[in-house]
Amino acid sequence: MTEKDCGIHGDKERQQRSRCLVIILITLLILILLIVLITFLVLRPTKPRFILQDATLFAFNVSSPSVLTITFQVTLWSKNRNKRVGIYYEKLDVFATYKNQQITLPTTLPAAYQGHKETTIWSPYLYGVTVPVAPYLAASLCQDQNAGIVMVDFKVDGKVKWKVGSWVSGKYHIWVKCPAYITFGRRSTGYPVGPPGAIKYQLASSCEVDV
Repeated sequence: MTEKDCGIHGDKERQQRSRCLVIILITLLILILLIVLITFLVLRPTKPRFILQDATLFAFNVSSPSVLTITFQVTLWSKNRNKRVGIYYEKLDVFATYKNQQITLPTTLPAAYQGHKETTIWSPYLYGVTVPVAPYLAASLCQDQNAGIVMVDFKVDGKVKWKVGSWVSGKYHIWVKCPAYITFGRRSTGYPVGPPGAIKYQLASSCEVDV
């Protein structure tokens, strides 16, 4: 066997070792991913629970031509119901809607992590200054206010991640809808707080959650 043949033989052995190493690494990676996936499926993360605890109304005015000015502060309570799965909340936007039309600007909640069985409370302000609404919605708002009750939905739109041990999942979309009955006049269930004209409503309203 010549020196040239020995060199070719050595190159082939190195290539084979490299291939074996790559195969071993890929196999280990696949096994790790399978273990994480099986663990994730066995644990089956449960979506968090949300409750709208209260809402404070600072301003509510419908003026011509079909313009709404409204200011709320709401208290949102959230609980991670999982025993072994943590939840990362990322970029959660809260806003109010009336009959599916958005009536406030979105307020972004601070990012948060919930460990097992932990709770988080947010108290964001929601502002809608001279918001144009459809004429029929403005008429409906006035009618509902005169009747003493307005149905408002407070919604959360954002992203969450699941955490199992040191593994963190990709982002999942979370959508929360919290109905609230805002009452006026003789039917009002609120009480005055803070600045003049501010009315606070104790709601304890359970929210729909979709992940």
